[in-house]
Amino acid sequence: MTGAGSEPAGWLDQVRWNADGLVTAVAQDAASGDLLMLAWMNRESLAETAATGRAVYWSRSRSRLWRKGEESGHVQRVREIRLDCDGDAVLLKVEQHGGIACHTGRRSCFFRRLEGARWHEVDPVLKDPHEIYR
Repeated sequence: MTGAGSEPAGWLDQVRWNADGLVTAVAQDAASGDLLMLAWMNRESLAETAATGRAVYWSRSRSRLWRKGEESGHVQRVREIRLDCDGDAVLLKVEQHGGIACHTGRRSCFFRRLEGARWHEVDPVLKDPHEIYR
């Protein structure tokens, strides 16, 4: 990852933060292009992500920074950070350690597909969540 963390923080001012000071963040597998998950980032989490190369998000449910993999070990190493054309969404191209990004034990959080008028789970559980989170 190039040194966004070593540049003056003016790059953070170019992000269009919502009323809660958050921006949508999408994690994408850097090698395969698979979409892994969607989360939120605040200014502090985005700055830490850029500085350390490890994905850090803002947990709305816990109201604190969430360093991806802090409990599960499924760390995301960030290879590239991109900002969309409107400045209101961030894309993290990551290496997903452990092959699991979702708290359900799946590779991706996007495991349900709409078929007709019903959602169907189409991707397998790779590891039982009870074995991941103790």
